[in-house]
Amino acid sequence: MPESFFQVIARYQPREGQLETVLGLLAELTAATRREPACLSFEYFRNVENPEEIVIVECFVDAAGFAAHREAEHFTRIGVEQIVPLLQARSSSKVVATPV
Repeated sequence: MPESFFQVIARYQPREGQLETVLGLLAELTAATRREPACLSFEYFRNVENPEEIVIVECFVDAAGFAAHREAEHFTRIGVEQIVPLLQARSSSKVVATPV
């Protein structure tokens, strides 16, 4: 990892009955995102305390790399058009991270 990087932690709560569909779509989005030049890592997990919640941890070289991700065709096609309509709630935090 570089000295600092742009990190996003997102939380998705799928609508009832949509968890498996969202997880499948996230697998597609993850594969495409990992091929982006500015992507350092892109991982998603099920929350241990609330298995219906998905936590996504994204790391990009910088804020511009994250902005490019949000403009990517696969982000619009999979993330915005397919995943977002299946969610009842979502939130995210963005930070510039510096490993210690």
